[in-house]
Amino acid sequence: MDGEIRSSRFKTICVFCGSNSGNRAVFSDAALDLGRELVRRRIYLVYGGGSVGLMGLISQTVHVGGCDVLGIIPAALMPIEISGESIGEVKKVSDMHERKAEMARRSDAFIALPGGYGTMEELLEMITWSQLGIHDKPVGLLNVDGYYNPLLALFDKGVEEGFIKPSARDIVISAPNAKELLDIMEECSKTNAWIGIAAIYSTARASGHANKLGTVKPWLFHSAESTLVSDFSSHRMVD
Repeated sequence: MDGEIRSSRFKTICVFCGSNSGNRAVFSDAALDLGRELVRRRIYLVYGGGSVGLMGLISQTVHVGGCDVLGIIPAALMPIEISGESIGEVKKVSDMHERKAEMARRSDAFIALPGGYGTMEELLEMITWSQLGIHDKPVGLLNVDGYYNPLLALFDKGVEEGFIKPSARDIVISAPNAKELLDIMEECSKTNAWIGIAAIYSTARASGHANKLGTVKPWLFHSAESTLVSDFSSHRMVD
């Protein structure tokens, strides 16, 4: 990654990640890389508020890089997920439901790093909210070293068996690294129709322009029609 500072269409991105770092260095490296990419684009971070595991790595990287960090954490988890001094601003909430609602309200987009049940639950809730029209914000999956391949395969199985609509399958777009994922999310956001971009993504996958990890080549989005503008904008959460 070069050190060039670039502007972003996103002011704030919520990153879902855990208080563990996983068993391999590739996951920690991915968290650090995502943090540096957010700093390069001058994007503020909203996250779960912990100072350990992947949460600690990305929040420290963004904070040291000079971008604002907002951690949102239930009071009951503070003794578990915060070790030593907190990073950036920490907002204490009453429970997990309030945590997710506040994270969604404060963010322009969402990215999930590899993680456990909590990370996956947060990711799936944002996908579900998008499907229901509660928000129209981009949802990205950082598929580090194919970690989420089984989950993506399960989504495909859901489509095959008639439980997930093809358009809903394409709410989440994945990429193997932070730069590629953010580039795609930026291109998608230019249409102001994240839900509508599903049609383009489906075409890309069918025509072989998507790789094994579910990544769409960014140039495909330059031809997105303005008619894809979604009527879900009235549901957008704002401060």
